[in-house]
Amino acid sequence: MPHVQSAPAAATAAGMSAATAPAPRRWEGVDQALERMVLRACLDQAPERRRVREAFKNVQLSIDHCLFNEQYSGIGTKESYELNSRGVEIFSKCWFPENHRIKAIVCLCHGYGDTCTFFLDGIARKIASAGYGVFALDYPGFGLSEGLHGYIPSFDTLVDDVAEHFAKVKENPEHRSLPSFLFGQSMGGAVAMKVHFKQRNEWDGAILVAPMCKISDDVVPPWPVQQVLIFLARLLPKEKLVPQKDLAELAFKEKKKQEQCSYNVIAYKDKPRLRTALELLRTTKEIESHLEEVSLPIIILHGEGDLVTDPSVSKALYEKAKSSDKTLRLYKEAYHAILEGEPDETIFQVLDDIISWLDQHSTKEVPLS
Repeated sequence: MPHVQSAPAAATAAGMSAATAPAPRRWEGVDQALERMVLRACLDQAPERRRVREAFKNVQLSIDHCLFNEQYSGIGTKESYELNSRGVEIFSKCWFPENHRIKAIVCLCHGYGDTCTFFLDGIARKIASAGYGVFALDYPGFGLSEGLHGYIPSFDTLVDDVAEHFAKVKENPEHRSLPSFLFGQSMGGAVAMKVHFKQRNEWDGAILVAPMCKISDDVVPPWPVQQVLIFLARLLPKEKLVPQKDLAELAFKEKKKQEQCSYNVIAYKDKPRLRTALELLRTTKEIESHLEEVSLPIIILHGEGDLVTDPSVSKALYEKAKSSDKTLRLYKEAYHAILEGEPDETIFQVLDDIISWLDQHSTKEVPLS
């Protein structure tokens, strides 16, 4: 979440008025004109989010975070915009090794409020450096894709959009013979599971990182408040009225990495919109009641100290899934953002666990022509 430094205490003690005190700086070292432009931008619609991201992307990549500090040679990237079948312009990005054939394709589903152009970019580069083609999109209403910022009128429609996009990736003649894996982080875990339920025999496995099978009781509003919100959502579905704790504080263990969330300037950080919140609650209840239907090879990775998505439900998923090939990795005392907010060694341990699992599952018989 954004981190704003207070005006110096000495200035206050000297009686300096608010009008004459220096303006608080949000990002040290960032040009003040750029900072003003970003802070004044209304991110409700995609054109402004795209303008802000373009102006700020070099600043993002220069922050001192292990995902950006690692250098990987021979990684190509491609960004594109394409209208889907509903006429919504979707932003997508892919990462791939340039000098050899990819082992398999990994289709990333990002978390709530997120985009595939910030921390996920560093995660994707690491996986691509191990020989994989990595593909991601921003959901409608998130990141650089069209739609009202942070608004999910229908989770099922969002899943349809994701499934449609990844189907095009898999239909590419260069990819048809390759194993394909879903990768879902947080809310993206729910997206990945619902894609699997729609396409039960079309994926070779799934990587679920702190999956949103159930939102933690520490985050969900009390039952009476939920009933009021359900009523209001019928009248004001797009309004930002859902009370919410500071998710960055809950999700990121390391304070410095928590503060770096503010550099993800096109992430959705406001209170959840009413319809969005209800769709997330409805979806998690649906998934929690269908855990036994998960049938593909899976690896579940979750921090035991997660206060955003409930690790006990990841344990239940591991126990109930009818998959014969399933793995559970729990990280002691780790929070929700195990790929972004933990100490560097934990982040790379989780990434190494993911890549090791992919390596074990990426041998696929290529049919004879």
